[in-house]
Amino acid sequence: MAISNRILIRVLIIEDSDDDRELILRQLTTGGYHSEWICVETQEEMLNALHSQTWDIVLCDYSMPKFDGLTALRLFRETKIDIPFVLISGTVGEDVAVEAMKAGAQDYLMKDNLIRLVHIVKRELSEATIRREKRLADEKIRHQNAVLDAIINNSHSIIIFMLDAQYRYLGFNKNHQKVIRQLYGTEIEVGMSMLDIIEPTERNNQAKARFDRILAGDSFTETEYHTKLNIHYEFHWNAVRNDKEVIGVSCFAIDISERIENEQKLTQALEKATESDQLKSAFLANMSHEIRTPMNGILGFANLLKAPGLNNEKQQAYIKIIEKSGARMLNIIEEIIDISKIESGQVDIFLKQVNINDQLYDIKTFFDPESELKGIKLILNTQINDRQVTITTDQDKINAVLINLVKNAIKYTYEGFVEFGFIEKENYLEFFVRDTGIGIPRDRQSAIFERFTQADIIDIHARQGAGLGLSISKAYVEMLGGKIWVESTPGEGSTFYFTAPHNCDIQEKKNGIEETIPLAESSQEKLVMIIAEDDEISMQYISLIVEDIVKEVISVKTGSKCVEACRQHPEVDLILMDIQMPDLNGYDATRQIRQFNKEVVIIAQTAFGLAGDRGKAIEAGCNDYISKPFDKSDLLALIKKNTRF
Repeated sequence: MAISNRILIRVLIIEDSDDDRELILRQLTTGGYHSEWICVETQEEMLNALHSQTWDIVLCDYSMPKFDGLTALRLFRETKIDIPFVLISGTVGEDVAVEAMKAGAQDYLMKDNLIRLVHIVKRELSEATIRREKRLADEKIRHQNAVLDAIINNSHSIIIFMLDAQYRYLGFNKNHQKVIRQLYGTEIEVGMSMLDIIEPTERNNQAKARFDRILAGDSFTETEYHTKLNIHYEFHWNAVRNDKEVIGVSCFAIDISERIENEQKLTQALEKATESDQLKSAFLANMSHEIRTPMNGILGFANLLKAPGLNNEKQQAYIKIIEKSGARMLNIIEEIIDISKIESGQVDIFLKQVNINDQLYDIKTFFDPESELKGIKLILNTQINDRQVTITTDQDKINAVLINLVKNAIKYTYEGFVEFGFIEKENYLEFFVRDTGIGIPRDRQSAIFERFTQADIIDIHARQGAGLGLSISKAYVEMLGGKIWVESTPGEGSTFYFTAPHNCDIQEKKNGIEETIPLAESSQEKLVMIIAEDDEISMQYISLIVEDIVKEVISVKTGSKCVEACRQHPEVDLILMDIQMPDLNGYDATRQIRQFNKEVVIIAQTAFGLAGDRGKAIEAGCNDYISKPFDKSDLLALIKKNTRF
C-alpha cells in the first residue's frame, strides 16, 4: 500500500528491544498505518517525549532493565493525558494483566500474538475519539448550563416558576424567590402551594382562576403593574404537558418597566414636538402679522404722502406714523436676529464696570414720556439712597433685559403704576420690575420664557409682539450667571425678578479689542468724504444727511473701489464704510486702507446690527460703528465725535 493511502498515526513506543520495536512497526504498516514514532527506554525519556508533542497511542513493554510497564502506566496517568495506553509483554500473566487494566491501561497484548495489535489500535483510537468528542460536548453543555443558570437566576428582569396541577412549586429561579419575599415576606420551597402564600382572598381567587385556565390547556400573555415593587411585568403563561396530558403551569415573566417609563417618554416627546410645532406655527403666523402690520403703515402712509394738496399738519402726522411703524418693525427684526445668535451660540460678552444707578436713571428718563402718555406712573426704587453701585458685567445685556421688562410692563398695564429697581444682596443684585397690569396665568408663567411663545400665543387676540423678548432676556441673564423668574396674579399684576452677580466670573467673549486710531486735528473746514455703499437709496440718504458738512463726496459701490479712491485722494477726511459690499467687504477694505493710511477716519455702517459687530469693525481698523437704520442726528453726532467738524 502506498504511503499516501495509509493512516497517519503518532506512536510513543516504550521498548528496550530493537527487534520487538521493528515487529510492532511492521504490524502497524501491514494494518494500513503510516507511523511517526519515538522509542524510549527510561522514565525521564518517557516524560520528556510525552510533553514534546501530541501522541495518538502509547505502546509500552511490560518488563525492561531500567523501567517497567506498571510504573510507566502510573506516571502516564499522573500527566492526565487522555490517549490509549497498551501494555505489550512476552511474560505477563493473567493476574498482572488484570492489575494493569485496573491501573488504567486500555488493553494488553502478548508479544507472540502481535497480530491482534492492529485490531486493538483501531478500537482504542476510535474509543479515544468518542471520549474526546463526549468530553467536548459535556464541556459545552456545562458552559451552556452555566450561562443559562446565570441568566435565569441572576437576571433582575426575569421571573420563572413552575407549578403542578395542585398549584405546588416544581421549581423557580432566584428572582421569583426574591419577589415573593418582597411581596409576602415568605421564603418559598419546592412543594409549597403558591395559593397558600398569596393573600388576600380576592387576589388568591384571581390567581387560581388564571392557573385553572392554563391547566385547561390555554396559553396566553398578559401585563401587570406591581404597585409595591413599582415594576411592570409581561407574563407568558403556558401549560406543562406530559405527552398530551396537562400536568402543570409554567410562567416566564419579563420586567418591561424600561420599555413602558421609554414608551411614555416617546409619547411625551411626541406631545412636546406637536406642541412645539403648534407654537412655531402660531409664532410664524404672529411674526407675519407683526411684520406686515408696520409694513402696511409704512407703505400705506408713504403712498398717502403723494396726495396733491396735502396740508402740513397731515403730512407731519403721516410721517410720524411711518416713523413709528418703522421703529416697530426694526424692533421685531432685532429680536429675530438676537434669538438666532443665541440659538447658534454666537452671542459675544463684553465685561466692564457698570454704574447701575446711572443705568436705571437713563431707563426711567427714556420711558417717562411713554408712561405719561399712557397715564400710568413710572417709579424708580433702588432703595440705595442714590449711592453708586458698580458691578462688573455686560452693560448692554443688563440694559437690554431691563428695557424689555419695563417696556412689557408699560405695554400690558392700563392703569396704576410700573415700579422698577433693585436691592443689594450678599454677592449679587436682585432687580425687579413690578406692575399693576393684566397679569399672567399660573400655568403660563414658565412658558413665557420659552422660545416662540407668549402667555397668550394661541389666542387669536394675542397682543402685539413677537414673543421673543423674554426668552432673549432669560438667555442674557443666564449668560451673566444670574436667573430670572416671575410672580403674577391674573388681573392684579406681575413682578419680574432677575439677579446679576457683583462680579461676573464668566470668561469674556468678544471678537476684537477697541482701539483708537489717531484723528485729524480740529478745524471748521468742510470734509472730503468717501461713501462706500452699494445700495443706491442708502447712498442718496447719506448724501443728503451730510451735504451741509462736506465739500466733496466721492461715491463708490464696491470695497475695492473704496480702497482705490482712498489711495487716489489722500486728502479724504472720512470714509463711511458699508460692511456688506460686492467683491471686497468693508472689513477687508478697511484692513487694506490701514496699510497705507493710518489717519483717515473710517466709520463702519451695517444692516446686520448684531452684537459683536462693533468689535469686529474696531478690530479691522475702523474708528467707530453705526447700525442701520440710523437717523440724521445719530450719524452727524458720530461724525462730530470722530472728526474735526
